[in-house]
Amino acid sequence: MWLLYELKINQKNMEKFSKVKELLASVEADAEKFYSAGNNAAGTRVRKAMQDLKVLAQEIRAEVTDKKNSGK
Repeated sequence: MWLLYELKINQKNMEKFSKVKELLASVEADAEKFYSAGNNAAGTRVRKAMQDLKVLAQEIRAEVTDKKNSGK
């Protein structure tokens, strides 16, 4: 039972990491539009995506710290 719980936690954490990769890939086109063509609306989308990325990264960082400090 404990192993199943551990597997679910690990899977959930990897899903967050996958979301980070997906978010970064999805914002690439908007970054290109903003930096190359000066599209301000694309810049707004890039800023929002970067904020979402920051939140996800902070959550992952906290989980890694907790796991590291728990000795597992």
